[in-house]
Amino acid sequence: MKRIGFSIWTCALVIALAACQPAAVEESTVAMDAPVAEYGVMKLPVTTNSPEAKEHLMEGMKAFDAGRFQEARESFLAAVAADPTFATGHISAAAVSNTYGEFVDHLKNAVANAEGASEAERAWIMSFQKGFENDDEGALAEAMKVVELAPDSPRGWLNVAQAHSALGDYAAEREAAAKILETSPGFLPAYFQLANSYVFNEPRDFALAEANARKMVELAPEEQNSHDILGDVHRAQGKLEAANADYTRAAELDPDNGSPLQQRGHVNSFMGNWAQARADYDRAMELEEPDVAANYAIWRGLVAVHAGEAEDAVAEFESMIDKADTMNLGDPVSAKIGYLNNIVFIATHHGMDDHAASAIASNRAFRMERLEATGAQDRSTQESTLAYFEGMLAARQGDYAAARAKAAEFMEIVAADTDPQKNEPAHEVLGLAALLEGDAATAVAEYEKTDPANPYAKYHLGLACEAAGDGERAAEIFADLAKYNFNAVGYALIRGDVLGRAGA
Repeated sequence: MKRIGFSIWTCALVIALAACQPAAVEESTVAMDAPVAEYGVMKLPVTTNSPEAKEHLMEGMKAFDAGRFQEARESFLAAVAADPTFATGHISAAAVSNTYGEFVDHLKNAVANAEGASEAERAWIMSFQKGFENDDEGALAEAMKVVELAPDSPRGWLNVAQAHSALGDYAAEREAAAKILETSPGFLPAYFQLANSYVFNEPRDFALAEANARKMVELAPEEQNSHDILGDVHRAQGKLEAANADYTRAAELDPDNGSPLQQRGHVNSFMGNWAQARADYDRAMELEEPDVAANYAIWRGLVAVHAGEAEDAVAEFESMIDKADTMNLGDPVSAKIGYLNNIVFIATHHGMDDHAASAIASNRAFRMERLEATGAQDRSTQESTLAYFEGMLAARQGDYAAARAKAAEFMEIVAADTDPQKNEPAHEVLGLAALLEGDAATAVAEYEKTDPANPYAKYHLGLACEAAGDGERAAEIFADLAKYNFNAVGYALIRGDVLGRAGA
């Protein structure tokens, strides 16, 4: 369900290009402590006449590969400051933007300056642009152009892997990522891609996820991101104490980075350590720039949801909206949208209809305001998200005809998109309407068309199976969800009930 609650803060597109001159240069696998100039050598051309811009790009590449995204962002911003026409610099900056508006600006600049770049750069930039437009098949086609031009490029193949993942072709994603390691066994992002894939994508394989995460620790033991991904694997395995230790180690290695602490906050939320979770999130926010801290505030608000205090959670998110204009944010509108998204989910789930309706109305106003301000080309994403919210609320209110109409509206909005998963949120609306109306068989059929990695939809599939008399399948679903251990508003809403049903 990638359309819902889109946030550039969680969009870690791995950089696919590096080097300095518009001619291919030889690849080398380099340790993380290598000099910046050596580390940046890649098999793809990059077009800039500024040695300073090139140097900043290389610095950013190295930081990005290690998972130091804010450091990478600073370097990429310095690169485009040195050469404002540097298309690859702009697309790199887009990948690590702190805000939606910043992301859109850099993407536009990358596209506008692509004509003066190399053919490989243009294909990579268009892959990003088409993904933003929800043309995932087009994004894959452009990514393939990059590796046709540079078949041995690890960054190009990583872009291919991510394009396959966006299309839900996880076998192809893993094949592309594994191909990188045949020639570049020291390339950290490939291990990261594989570890994440085996944790979240079907078929999942936690043993392979752990093997790839441990390889990162072996190659880069002093980088916090290596321990961070191992913590994610331990969470997937239900080893929360081990995950807590992993994130603590990551925080020790990079004490000025808030990310490991917000990760540990998630673990403390799952362990019921509410005060410690809030303390972790608070400290993480203190360490980060305002726009990143504003995003971390969402996780702090979810502590109350995990604790079963829905009204307190809504009140906390409403207070965040009130404070957003005084937080020195570069993009307060996006922050407000993020808070409103969470209010909609919480209020809709708990029957707080007035709060939900008001949040949807405000959400619509802010989304349209942001579209007009940025001139972004993702109107279908914004409008379909609102149709999803309205459909879910209608179903909860018992207006099943309105819910089905909103599902149909959603499908009409996204009809031109090439993403094969594009209708999954609409099927979730249809599934909820059928479940609440008492048509368990239809609910099962609809929920089976939703994203299997979406725990909120998967939970309702379990409820539908139970209502349809398939208690064995329902029990399997609840047992699997009880071990999920990754934070999001949908999971926070259902985790307590899941644990009870699974006897955990």
